[in-house]
Amino acid sequence: MTSERVSLLIADISGYTEYMSSHRMTLAHAEVNTARMLESMIQAAPGFDLVEIEGDAAFLSRRVGTHDPETTLTEILQTSAAMHRAFHLEREYVATNLCPCGGCREAGNLKLKFVAHVGEVATQTIRGRVKLVGIDVILVHRLLKNSVPIPEYVLLTEELRNAAEASLPEPAHEISPDLEGIGTVRAYFVDVADLDDSPPPRKPSWGARLGNTFAAAGKGMPYMLGLKQPRRSRYVS
Repeated sequence: MTSERVSLLIADISGYTEYMSSHRMTLAHAEVNTARMLESMIQAAPGFDLVEIEGDAAFLSRRVGTHDPETTLTEILQTSAAMHRAFHLEREYVATNLCPCGGCREAGNLKLKFVAHVGEVATQTIRGRVKLVGIDVILVHRLLKNSVPIPEYVLLTEELRNAAEASLPEPAHEISPDLEGIGTVRAYFVDVADLDDSPPPRKPSWGARLGNTFAAAGKGMPYMLGLKQPRRSRYVS
């Protein structure tokens, strides 16, 4: 099993567990809306490979190769900002459609956070699916449960921060979570909103709101009929 050095990035929709479990009567629309947000986020990260959709999160990677540390960190921060922008644009369209159900109305309460790391990983093929394995994969997932006091952020591991400290935007705040099976580590977070200077998304037109309403109703029908099952969160947001 060979290993390679990669950037690891998890984009995690916070509030997903409560969002899905609190709206059993409108679970179909909640599932469709979340899928739309994830799809928009992934499309906003063309430089990264999608490793897996993990319920409420997108797990991405990118080979570091000959990139210098500053370039690696810049790519991660720029990608996080682009995914955050795409998420909020899609969330705005969902939350302002004309459907009165909780799965549509309360989509506006969802938030997006990121955890990023750079390290060595190996690949493993199980039933035809390629997965990333190794302690660095475990580390980046363990960091999803942390004490960061703001709802939307990019959390960087100490390895990533030390490799390109001069490129880290300010203010960056340190935390020291105690991770199960790993121990105490240092990590640094920045407010993801500070990375994006683009204007806030415009309100969708009435035509767009009507189209999104029919889209949620149509795509949600297989879930309402029991032909599809909603995804489940692997990690608590």
